[in-house]
Amino acid sequence: MPEILAATSVTTQRTLTLTLFLVLVGVTLGITIWASRQNRTAADFYAGGRSFSGFQNGMAIGGDYMSAASFLGIAGIIALNGYDGFLYSIGFLVAWLVALLLVAELMRNSGRYTMADVLAFRMRQAPVRMAGSISTIIVSIFYLLAQMVGAGALVALLLGIKAGDTFMGMSAETAKIVTIALIGVLMIVYVTVGGMKGTTYVQIVKAFMLMIGALVLTLLVLAHYKFNLSSLLGDAAAKSGKADAFLQPGLRYGREFAGNATATLVSKLDLISLGLALVLGTAGLPHILIRFYTVPNAKAARKSVVWAIGLIGVFYLMTLALGFGAAALVGRTAIVAQDAAGNTAAPQLAQELGKRYLGGDFGGSLLLAIIAAVAFATILAVVAGLTLASSSSLAHDLYANVLRRGQTDERQEVVVARYSAFVIGAVAIVLGILARNLNVAFLVALAFAIAASANLPAILFSLFWKKFNTRGATWGIYAGLIAAVGVVLLSPIAWGGVSDARTPATLNAAQAKTCGVPQTSKEVSNATALFSCTTAAPIPLENPGLISIPIGFIFAALGALTSKERNPDKYSELEARSLTGAGAH
Repeated sequence: MPEILAATSVTTQRTLTLTLFLVLVGVTLGITIWASRQNRTAADFYAGGRSFSGFQNGMAIGGDYMSAASFLGIAGIIALNGYDGFLYSIGFLVAWLVALLLVAELMRNSGRYTMADVLAFRMRQAPVRMAGSISTIIVSIFYLLAQMVGAGALVALLLGIKAGDTFMGMSAETAKIVTIALIGVLMIVYVTVGGMKGTTYVQIVKAFMLMIGALVLTLLVLAHYKFNLSSLLGDAAAKSGKADAFLQPGLRYGREFAGNATATLVSKLDLISLGLALVLGTAGLPHILIRFYTVPNAKAARKSVVWAIGLIGVFYLMTLALGFGAAALVGRTAIVAQDAAGNTAAPQLAQELGKRYLGGDFGGSLLLAIIAAVAFATILAVVAGLTLASSSSLAHDLYANVLRRGQTDERQEVVVARYSAFVIGAVAIVLGILARNLNVAFLVALAFAIAASANLPAILFSLFWKKFNTRGATWGIYAGLIAAVGVVLLSPIAWGGVSDARTPATLNAAQAKTCGVPQTSKEVSNATALFSCTTAAPIPLENPGLISIPIGFIFAALGALTSKERNPDKYSELEARSLTGAGAH
């Protein structure tokens, strides 16, 4: 009898999940097709005709920014690491102050469609646009991976596929792969058909759905504990297996390794490195930067960032309830058993709350399916924005201004942008399948580090430094890119957690399992080793920001100072345009 009830519950869950997912896809495709009928010019495709209000763009920015990393990854990191997991929420939110004060208004006034428009304004077009396009694509790919991985992580939970089970002949791993491919296909459709207008409206709808979904879960968690935060935190600590350490710093970052001062120092430096990447990365994210071009003027750009900060701030406060609620009501063991990286903590929390408040297994399946639909909407909206940023850069920067040297019309640009979306989508699908077992918040933190290392130095120096030039921009971008990606490839992330500072003797059980070291815990690693664990990683830092961000700024400055190229008239024009909006498109 219990087996029959369990099978019925899984069938119900699958039916609800598939039905809501199909409804979601139908609605978003309808929006995309409707928007496509209004795409008449390149400005419509790239920038939505610059017709969105500050509030609309603020909602869209929130929808673009609150990705699978926010909803799934951060909730999972908090559920597994407590206090240290919330550092991601704080970093992602504080970063908007940098974007508001230094980038938003100036980018809107100075650029046209892409980040490279600003960089190339007073420099040689071909080398700067080439560098800007390469950087845009690499950052977007890393961010895309996080969304694909998040989609894959949901599938086994939603379809009720456990070890040894199949659904339509697919194992859990096969279902992940199929889902990643499906999300990739959908994102290509959204971009090629709807352009920026379709993508923006999908992001607005998604932001509304995500806020409502998170609010419902937050209120149910707090109601369960009679709005007593102390009880919630106490229960979360008790169920975490870490006791009081769960609520204190040092569980994941800034850890103390007894008898190993080097490992302790490295852990503390890793915290600083993460903070730098999160706080500085937002102002260099290409898919966020292009959103400032969708409003009619600089005032609307400032308003959109203010609205985005409010929306995002409220959401990240709710991630506290989601993460600690999952730790308290679902428990660490169940979370790790379902997904080693914790990416399904929020949906598992929804399922548990549904059982308690909506009536048994059906209630759990219903709330899980609803929250899963919200998560999929989140993923679809963000991947569309990222693909649009990448394809726009390929078409506008590489094709129109480098290969064709400006000798092309807008219609040809848009056609190339649509073809580019297919290429970006295919790459994202392949890499998403390979990275399907990594934590999505961690992947996004890497994208932030690359953006802060490669894009931000060039953007800030272009806007504020009179002597900045072509060599400075290209050196800064390429050095930041190579440093960020190189540090990751030489870090414990790619070497299974082993470094000179953190030998197998000091690894936790999760990292030890990746390297084949005997362990007693049933924890599983959040990382997958790319290289042999028998050799120590050359660089002990897990996040590259502390090394790569200074390198980006240093090489940008060195490149500018070692070149005699100066264009004071163009700088004066850029300064006047960025500060006043005169001549802005």
